[in-house]
Amino acid sequence: MELETTENQRMIADMVRDFGAKHIKPKMREWDESQEFPVDVFKKLGELGLMGVLVPTEYGGSGFGYLEYVTAIAELAKIDGSIGLSMAAHNSLCTGHILQFGNEEQKQKYLPKLATAEWIGAWGLTEPNTGSDAGNMRTVAVQDGDHWVINGAKNFITHGKSGNVAVVIVRTGEVGDSHGMTAFVIEKGTPGFSAGRKEDKLGMRASETTELIFQDCRVHKDQVLGEVGEGFVQAMKVLDGGRISIAALSLGIAQGALDAALAYSQERQQFNKPISSFQGIAFKLADMATEVEAASLLTYQAADMKNRGLNVNKESAMAKLFASEVSVRVANEAVQIFGGYGFTKDYPAEKYYRDAKLCTIGEGTSEIQKLVISRALLK
Repeated sequence: MELETTENQRMIADMVRDFGAKHIKPKMREWDESQEFPVDVFKKLGELGLMGVLVPTEYGGSGFGYLEYVTAIAELAKIDGSIGLSMAAHNSLCTGHILQFGNEEQKQKYLPKLATAEWIGAWGLTEPNTGSDAGNMRTVAVQDGDHWVINGAKNFITHGKSGNVAVVIVRTGEVGDSHGMTAFVIEKGTPGFSAGRKEDKLGMRASETTELIFQDCRVHKDQVLGEVGEGFVQAMKVLDGGRISIAALSLGIAQGALDAALAYSQERQQFNKPISSFQGIAFKLADMATEVEAASLLTYQAADMKNRGLNVNKESAMAKLFASEVSVRVANEAVQIFGGYGFTKDYPAEKYYRDAKLCTIGEGTSEIQKLVISRALLK
């Protein structure tokens, strides 16, 4: 694996830092307080090509690979985890599912709009009664001639309200049958398809999370992605790549928390010297930096393997597991280094702390990652 940062990665990192300073930092506190999803920011990210990083140029995307994608997410997350999360969900889940499993007509119809952020994408697998146990989903589609009629609900859906199109996985066969679920791409405004309540969250508050509700929602058979019955299998493959994006998100939050703590420790004076000169603080910083570096290596290894078309089931789970847990530990230590100020909203540590926790839950909990990894080891 080549560890040297490429010219494209450096260009993207510089571009995201400049964009963040101008368009994110001035308003991020306000968005966090009000839980506002800043659609205009994502439209601007679309103009920069960051909402279609992995989409080939013939569909209006940037045509980059996973190394550039990880770099973009991590740099956004250093600034604001919410923006990084929404960018990742749009790229990896909705857009990624259509890119990987859509037919040519579906790709031509949806990818150019998603890649430019003319449309915002959502993706629905989780339900109120089924989180990790997706095989027991209750949202059902019943065939009626050339249409499918969908009834049920999804929850914890990123961009469930503001999204223009959603890829949803629903049951078309028996409960528990991994080949009894089908993926549909459904446009906003389709009768019977609506958003439910918006979640009031601990962190990632500027990334919109809502329910999706289906009440006799009629969807034409042309909206099926891939084959009927293959939705769950598709979703697991999509999540293999999606976990790399959450590892990148975790990495960015951890690096942002470390950078803030390092800077503060050199400015904050106690007993007439900076607190970084005390071993108790210096050793915390050493541990934080080492774990961030290890998380980075795991994440970029998975990205490199994904670029080369290799199976990343185990490696993406390892990267996601380790990086997300590191993000929580590093953010926690950052709050400690800031002391009382770390507990206030006048300083950045508390937001990194709140945002980091979602990384150990979304797109498969840490416990599910361990299940994936152990199964791979015991094959």
